[in-house]
Amino acid sequence: MSENNKKDRGQGETHMPKRQLVAKELAEMLRVIAHPDRIRIIEELRAGECDVNSLVDTLELPGPRVSQHLGLMRLHGILEERRDGRRHFYSLVHPEIAAWIIEGLSFIEGRIRGLSQSDIKTARRLWSVSQRNNSSN
Repeated sequence: MSENNKKDRGQGETHMPKRQLVAKELAEMLRVIAHPDRIRIIEELRAGECDVNSLVDTLELPGPRVSQHLGLMRLHGILEERRDGRRHFYSLVHPEIAAWIIEGLSFIEGRIRGLSQSDIKTARRLWSVSQRNNSSN
């Protein structure tokens, strides 16, 4: 393959460092969200802004654990925070990440023992309902 042809296909030296940087950034973002609690938080926030106490109640997780996850995702630009007095509200910087996670459910179908098609469909339906509810408000 000629050098010009390689560059046209994005394989030349000038493109590789940029591709490596993009891959590194994507891997870092995936690492940050790669925790079951964080995925659940993202899906709860797909419906819009939520305060920490509501997330703790909804997710049935200890407050410090939720706060730690929120802080990490905020640090990495996945969430943004708004304060109102003593209350802290969080929202997704890019709400489409929640839809992206739902799309990812198709990759795990049939892959995990103990998880039926019905379980995955239920998760998809519940998470999608919260998105539709947010869209109609």
